[in-house]
Amino acid sequence: MAFEIINPDGDPRFLFLCDHASNLLPERYGTLGLGERELERHIAWDIGARDVVRHLSSAFEAPAILALYSRLLIDLNREPLDPTLVMQISDGAIIPGNRNCDSDERQYRLTHFFDPYHGAITAEIDRALAAGQVPLLVSVHSFTPRWKSFQRPWHIALLWDRDDRAVKPLKTALGRDAALVIGDNQPYSGELKGDCLYTHGTMRGLPHVLIEIRQDLIETAPGVAKWAGILEAGLREVMIHDAIWQVELQGSHADEAKD
Repeated sequence: MAFEIINPDGDPRFLFLCDHASNLLPERYGTLGLGERELERHIAWDIGARDVVRHLSSAFEAPAILALYSRLLIDLNREPLDPTLVMQISDGAIIPGNRNCDSDERQYRLTHFFDPYHGAITAEIDRALAAGQVPLLVSVHSFTPRWKSFQRPWHIALLWDRDDRAVKPLKTALGRDAALVIGDNQPYSGELKGDCLYTHGTMRGLPHVLIEIRQDLIETAPGVAKWAGILEAGLREVMIHDAIWQVELQGSHADEAKD
């Protein structure tokens, strides 16, 4: 299995995703030539994100799909032709096991790890739609407190492309805490064509949001519980907006979806 699914028959109003949930590697790849310390770094996974997703899945009794293997094996939040799909160097670390990743090996990883994960997402979405329910896709990631010499001020960030139906009410709900610094498409942009939410959210007209939490805030169990609680409260406010619960293809994406 390339993924773990929690509550597969749960409340179809939500589908929680964690593309970078794990720093594990399949046995055939060993450690990709890396030491244990490197595999514990952010280059291998999104620290804390998995446990936040578990909390949210439990709180809403809704399905969640989590990647079982490290983003260093293959990045599930990319499209298949993206040059960063299999990283050979990440934040100064050379990945020896990816150095000779040729087209055959790349295809093997797509077939055995990438495609099953995205196939599971598609199946859960189809289940919800067949039941007459438009699902809200919520993807959880985490980011480092510092990037090179820059101390990142944000506690949490909301990433999105063209569809802000979930982002606007969630930002309003979170913004009631004046002490909270919220990034709007910062420190990353949600406008990445072919990424996970573009594929399953934008191209299918489904409401979605990618949530990034600063890693030092969720590296412990109390931190995870606190931030999962904050997000649960915010998402419950999102639920009251009728515009969330419908398919809405926007602009040029509608034409792409027809193609």
